[in-house]
Amino acid sequence: MCKEAFSKRLVQLRMAKGVSARDMSLSLGQNPGYINSIENNKTFPSMSNFFEICDYLNITPMEFFDLESEHPEKIHTLTEQLKRLDAAQLDSILRIVNGLVSNHPY
Repeated sequence: MCKEAFSKRLVQLRMAKGVSARDMSLSLGQNPGYINSIENNKTFPSMSNFFEICDYLNITPMEFFDLESEHPEKIHTLTEQLKRLDAAQLDSILRIVNGLVSNHPY
């Protein structure tokens, strides 16, 4: 993933979380313009800062790079909850999801 695609993905995920670049920067313990500078391709986060960004967004690094997923935080939360269900409950959820997907106009 190039720097521009990284920046674009960060904007997408931050906006989906409904937080400003300034608030996210401050929450990460950075200067107020930190996230903005990444989103504007002026800087690139260190590996440790990238992991902190992922933690803040409540996603894994793999989910950050999954460009097909518009809402990785919701999928991550849902997956964690699904792990707590038994086989019969999972079958029920799967039927619901299959019904939703088959009725969704693409």
